[in-house]
Amino acid sequence: MPLSRLLALPVLALAVLAFPSVVAAAPPISVQGDRSANNRTLPDGTVPVRSTGTGIGYDISYPQCGSAFPRNPAFGIVGVNAGIVFSANPCLARQLTWAGTNAQLYANTGNPGPQLSTHWPTGQSTPRVCSASNPDTADCAYDYGWNTAADSYRKAVDAYVSLGRAPQGATRTPTANTWWLDVETGNSWRSADGLNVAVLQGAVAYLESVDVGGVGFYSTAYQWGQITGSSRTFATYPSWHAGAQTLHTAKRFCSGSSFTGGQIVLTQYIASGFDADYRC
Repeated sequence: MPLSRLLALPVLALAVLAFPSVVAAAPPISVQGDRSANNRTLPDGTVPVRSTGTGIGYDISYPQCGSAFPRNPAFGIVGVNAGIVFSANPCLARQLTWAGTNAQLYANTGNPGPQLSTHWPTGQSTPRVCSASNPDTADCAYDYGWNTAADSYRKAVDAYVSLGRAPQGATRTPTANTWWLDVETGNSWRSADGLNVAVLQGAVAYLESVDVGGVGFYSTAYQWGQITGSSRTFATYPSWHAGAQTLHTAKRFCSGSSFTGGQIVLTQYIASGFDADYRC
């Protein structure tokens, strides 16, 4: 989720300041670095996350595959996909090594609908029934969101298996990672807000079914409004706010109102060419 792409959106600079009012607060998600990795450089030159005791971490994903990763952040967040649902970050395993044993993960979301998606759950019977004769329903959107999250989670499991941190045949990640759902207008969405909310509900339900460490949402007030109609369905879930260009602004965002109506846990800004994250 490169911040530079977010900042290019029309009127976003104003929209990120117009956070909706807080409805309910969720407990903060604990995010710590991998203390066992301190001062250690791997053979390929990767420096794993080092817990510094500060609130500054970094998020990386497929755009950073061919370059060096940030050194010694307080915590690391890794994108599982390559920018869209049902895709894979080609260097996920290496980036998980960088992020350490307490890596946080984020997954792309979207809702292209039955006319555009080659993965639409037409005829699927669980967790909800998606009718083959009428596949353009909230239940079908829910199943689609469930399936996208299941695919992202499976990719994370496979990466851990490739690293030897999970056994062959594993169905769960070796640690209960915190997961963030990346909700951006750059991905495909329906014009019907309710169908988009159903997709996110399905994604949350899947991740909670496999007992992840926590679920939150990454977006801005503008994008959340465009996609969900500023829904408060997820008011008990924390948010990770994008849109700040400096640490000073990122800190100020922490005292604003969350797009979900929940607690603001992280704010993102640009630092030395990377997406940095301030822990509120």
